[in-house]
Amino acid sequence: MLVILTDKQLLSTQKVCQGCLMANRQGQPRWQQGRLRCGRLLEKLVEDQPDQYECQMGFRVANIE
Repeated sequence: MLVILTDKQLLSTQKVCQGCLMANRQGQPRWQQGRLRCGRLLEKLVEDQPDQYECQMGFRVANIE
């Protein structure tokens, strides 16, 4: 599940990405083959943390299970 990370909470991508020009037709991030296509992969600070991306709009997106 993709979520938006902020300093104090996790937000649904449905709430944030619907207004983004980079989102797909359903208002979701462009997630394809295990990668966020509308952002860049960030370096992991801790090995066991989920992959995190910085989207084109500046939000931090994580793929959590």
